Amino acid sequence: MTRFDTTQWTLVLAAGGDDSSAARDALAALCEAYWYPLYAYLRRRGEPPDEARDLTQGFLASLLARRGFDDLAPERGRFRAFLLAALKHFVANEDAARRAAKRGGGLRPLPLEIAGDEAERRYRLEPPDPATPETLFERRWALTVIERVLVALRRQWEAAGRAAEFDGLQPCLLGDAPAGGYAAVARALGTTEGAVKVAVHRLRRRFHDELRRQIAETVAGPDRVEDEIRHLIQALGA
Repeated sequence: MTRFDTTQWTLVLAAGGDDSSAARDALAALCEAYWYPLYAYLRRRGEPPDEARDLTQGFLASLLARRGFDDLAPERGRFRAFLLAALKHFVANEDAARRAAKRGGGLRPLPLEIAGDEAERRYRLEPPDPATPETLFERRWALTVIERVLVALRRQWEAAGRAAEFDGLQPCLLGDAPAGGYAAVARALGTTEGAVKVAVHRLRRRFHDELRRQIAETVAGPDRVEDEIRHLIQALGA
């Protein structure tokens, strides 16, 4: 039987109406990881930079200030789906007076910092394509997952004193070998081409395992992991 530990999102879902500090901490960690896709969504739908930043901050503050999660239905078992639906609901309920005021007033400060300049710098790097706000949200969610996987893997290699090896192998990880292929990587790392091929194979296996772990943090059960990975691949190709 597949083992599925209690993860961040399953902890939030299991909390129900309880005042669970553990569930709130788990939700805060998820929000800290995935706030930028929300910002990109708001910018693509036409919000100016300051407004998008304030709406994102206000939405997350209101989400984290909640004391229960009674409205989390089973069909919202994917964190990305819940997050976008909740944001749309939040924006729809914002009246003109509140939108002109500072978001998050009276709420506990967020355990994360949304730097307006950094958010807008990242948004300006988005390709000028006709993607809908929803499509951009899904793509940024997928890229955020990949980034988190790579960061986690590098930390593992760094802890083992092999950061340079990871940096040399990473370009081969997703099929984009550098100029000169494995032979060039082998020369840079002072090893053989055969050893590099074996190392890349192992790294890809570790990447897949870490990807499954990261995805598991954002779905309600093991039966949804593979489907979510397929969706991630589709989002990257959108």
